[in-house]
Amino acid sequence: MKVLAINGSPRKKWNTYMLIEKCLEGARLKGAETEIVNLYDFQFKGCNSCFLCKLKGNIVSKCVMKDKLEPVLQKVKECDALVLGSPIYLGNITGEMKSFMERLLFPYISYEGKPSTFGKKINSVFFYTMNIPPTDFKSKGYLKIFKANQEFMERIFGPSKFLYSTATYQFDDYNKYTMSFFDGEERLKRRNEVFTKDCNKALLLGKNIISSN
Repeated sequence: MKVLAINGSPRKKWNTYMLIEKCLEGARLKGAETEIVNLYDFQFKGCNSCFLCKLKGNIVSKCVMKDKLEPVLQKVKECDALVLGSPIYLGNITGEMKSFMERLLFPYISYEGKPSTFGKKINSVFFYTMNIPPTDFKSKGYLKIFKANQEFMERIFGPSKFLYSTATYQFDDYNKYTMSFFDGEERLKRRNEVFTKDCNKALLLGKNIISSN
């Protein structure tokens, strides 16, 4: 069984990656083969609304744009479970992750009476990391965004879950930046206590993404 992970963070070894890697660790404990792809390693654009993926008489159920994202999209077609991860920038997922999701999901959306043309069911999970404290999470409307992404994933692929981690540790040294609004020591304490628990939850999700297949 193959589990493919897509990291939509430019910080390739930081919070989002840590959750993804814990999830993959859980999958490997169940015997899965895993791979992680960093979107920021590729030059690509989002959907250009050409609709060639839905051309009558030649429906291809894949994005026809030719760029470096092609092999990544092919890997999704071949995997048995999919893991996505993105930090929250300006209230939403990163631009790279948004563009990737456009290219990945839209070709499989059917306007012919069936939900998806993907051709099989796979489990998926989406990880979100953010700077916002947990006390402000609900008021910012992030849950609506996460559930909307979940609905798209379920429409195309099948069962999907998500996990978010708030008030994440941003830097090893907060004194190097004009970030006096944040308490670096408090954030470090939270990483060691709360974020560790989030990683354990990600590990369990990785095990479940295999066992429920």
